[in-house]
Amino acid sequence: METEKRERIINAALKEFAQNGYERASTNEIIKEANISKGSLFNYFKSKKDLYLYLFERITEIIDKIYDEINYNETDFFKRTKEIGLIKFKIMKKFPQAFEFIQAAGNEHSEEVKSEIEEICKHVIENGFERGFKNIDMTKFRDDMDFEKVMNIISWTMLSFSEQQRNRLNSYKDISTEMLEEWDEYFDILERCFYKKGE
Repeated sequence: METEKRERIINAALKEFAQNGYERASTNEIIKEANISKGSLFNYFKSKKDLYLYLFERITEIIDKIYDEINYNETDFFKRTKEIGLIKFKIMKKFPQAFEFIQAAGNEHSEEVKSEIEEICKHVIENGFERGFKNIDMTKFRDDMDFEKVMNIISWTMLSFSEQQRNRLNSYKDISTEMLEEWDEYFDILERCFYKKGE
């Protein structure tokens, strides 16, 4: 497929699926937006499901770029997490439609794609955790607290903060550096709570 045509199809499909979900997304709208023929679309993708899952694969590659840019010499958990947040911020600004697609997919209930979505998301989360927190110095955390519960509190804070910020935005392209500054403030509080004094 020609690069320019492929990008038109991808962008049109991301927009349509993000706005309408899998079931209500129209291949006719994708064709119209991409300015191609129906036959041309189905020359490249066997079905709407095939196109949808292809988009997921492309976005997984985009998310992988986050971990390609990490400085693995930084072993502090909170500094590493802040760095991941900054890299993710830059990638979201560059590919807003991809993250809008992912957000819509998280609310997708279609039985036709639900199991595939769950499997891909599970892989992305596991891979992200393994790569994102490789070589972290966990000895800085306090010994008088249940480590699993500490990680749960941090994870819940991050997820809740991300959801709150998403709900404020019309589009991921509207993300601002103010969000990162607020993100850092929460992490500073968590660090003071869970790190040993003087660490």
